[in-house]
Amino acid sequence: MPFPHQVKLEHRPCPLGCQPDDELVLVAHDRLRDLPGEFPVVRCRTCGLMRTNPRPTPETIGYYYPEDYGPHVGTRIAPRVNRDKPIQWWKYLRRHVFEFNTERLPLQQPGRMLEIGSASGVFLHQMALRGWHVQGIEFAKGPAGAALDLGYAVHIGRVETAPDPIQPYDLIVGWMVLEHLHEPVTALRKLHGWLAPDGWLVLSIPNAASLEFRLFRNDWYALQAPTHLYHYTPATLGQLLGYTDWYIERLFHHRVLNNLPGSLGHVLQRYGLHGRLTTLLVEFPERAWHVQHILYPIAFLMAAFGQTGRMTVWARKRSEA
Repeated sequence: MPFPHQVKLEHRPCPLGCQPDDELVLVAHDRLRDLPGEFPVVRCRTCGLMRTNPRPTPETIGYYYPEDYGPHVGTRIAPRVNRDKPIQWWKYLRRHVFEFNTERLPLQQPGRMLEIGSASGVFLHQMALRGWHVQGIEFAKGPAGAALDLGYAVHIGRVETAPDPIQPYDLIVGWMVLEHLHEPVTALRKLHGWLAPDGWLVLSIPNAASLEFRLFRNDWYALQAPTHLYHYTPATLGQLLGYTDWYIERLFHHRVLNNLPGSLGHVLQRYGLHGRLTTLLVEFPERAWHVQHILYPIAFLMAAFGQTGRMTVWARKRSEA
């Protein structure tokens, strides 16, 4: 499919400074809205890091982020609920029994927190209720505006070009955002300078070393080209963090199976099957959270072998190690 005139492409070398020597892994296309364009995913033969190349420029990639983009819609803050209402049994279990590792944080006293990719502000809101002084960075104006309307300090723009904070942060988090950044080296070096010496960097990322990716390839739900510009494995993420003076303290594989139904839905779409079942499968990762409790035993086992397709790392500044 030809590219729309408003989308400009750029070629970028491996961000780790390797000599140009890439191999083609696959050719992907947009699966969110089936927008036009084909996007090669290449692997650096030196370090193994995979990236979408060529890719839309920072100025034109917004074409591939629809207004109903799932992570933006899913972070809208729900109306206040009655705090005196008894807690349902499943909420109690989710809070005290299940550990999905999706938003797992180090134990810290509340301080200053920055969320990169803060979207509409639901996580900022949660952490503010816990006593944290929160700020966010979000490049999409609509979601960022929703958080601003709620009174949260959010910079609208890219992490790579955001201004330095007045004071350092004690915690910097990014939930499924690092793979979206055009210049991850620049961003991670900026975050390094923004974090307090004893602070934590917490990032969640799709895991391209998982069985899911090897099974589904172009149909892998977490591939999401072209909005996912980099496709990390634990090894290549560790190399990127080391290159920018971080080190990984802990790595957690998510105990959820969100990607599997979505990937199966993509397979059905590829074969021209667009019925109700296909729709349910493709929408599963964004809509069927409670089902994850039923699938938890299987996800727990797969996570133990690093095969669930998503991971979270806790990182420290190397200079403070």
